[in-house]
Amino acid sequence: MDRAKQWGPSPVKFVEMTEDSSLSGGISRDELRALGADTISDALGLEVLEVEHGRVVGRLPVDARTHQPYGLLHGGASVVLAETLGSVGSHFIAAPKGKGAVGIEVNANHLRGVRSGWVTGTARLHHEGGRLHVWHIDIEDDQGRSICTSRLTVMLVPQPEKPAS
Repeated sequence: MDRAKQWGPSPVKFVEMTEDSSLSGGISRDELRALGADTISDALGLEVLEVEHGRVVGRLPVDARTHQPYGLLHGGASVVLAETLGSVGSHFIAAPKGKGAVGIEVNANHLRGVRSGWVTGTARLHHEGGRLHVWHIDIEDDQGRSICTSRLTVMLVPQPEKPAS
């Protein structure tokens, strides 16, 4: 069964991003949203809230989709949030140059457990090179407490071909 039919429209959202973003290089909000369709971000309910050069904000629900067996946010879900935010930021920079952006290294320090609500990540571009980007991502709970800090290295590559439908 087609996942879009099974699960409905993609929950990956770009709420604050403007349609005329100079970073988009002609990529519309709908096209970028389509990048997240049928991905792990889609399955986990990840929402991208803001996108601008060097900064991306998004959030992830803490619920059965993102829990580990003890009822806490799974560390891997935090890593998905971190890598997605940095990769989206690099995509905005790379796509207008005809390049793709792929994560090549991610690390995370999990600082506090969360059982419910939302966690919000803010990715900030630490290094913007011609071939590599390095992002620092801080993730907080609903009370603004730090729950995870992460670093992501992204490599810029020739634009990957889209898979056949």
